[in-house]
Amino acid sequence: MVSPLRGAAFALAVLLAIAAFVRLGVTPEAFVAGSLICVLIDLSVVDIEQRRLPNRVVLPAAVAMLAVQTALSPDRALEWALAAVGAALLLLLPLLVFPGAMGMGDVKLALLLGAGLGATVATALLLAFVSAGVFAVAIVARGGADARRRTIAFGPFLAAGAIATMLMA
Repeated sequence: MVSPLRGAAFALAVLLAIAAFVRLGVTPEAFVAGSLICVLIDLSVVDIEQRRLPNRVVLPAAVAMLAVQTALSPDRALEWALAAVGAALLLLLPLLVFPGAMGMGDVKLALLLGAGLGATVATALLLAFVSAGVFAVAIVARGGADARRRTIAFGPFLAAGAIATMLMA
């Protein structure tokens, strides 16, 4: 039996993939965006349910995304690669400074986002951090001082920032 979360995630993935085609037309870029959206939503569900982002999904998706983006726009190959590495390094910093503040899965997810979004990954990361910050403030406001120790899955915020960036850029 499919969980209600998985069913809702599937419906959301289909709707957002359709939105990518409406925005981009029937183009290779729309197929890339739709594929990335589906992977991000699936990873978000896994992160919510299991608090992990599996390497067997994230890493092959990042490699495939970098290869496809480079094949479609070879003149932007350096941008895709630098955005992937740069986004991953940006999320690695909090992990190194404050172990436990960020998971390695989030770092690898940032690699995927950079490969898929190129330079616009900066916007996606900004949206992710702002939305996660608002969510964290709401948790503390509702739960008091004890809620400060609570952790949240960051993958869904990264996914939401990336999807919003893809559909609005």
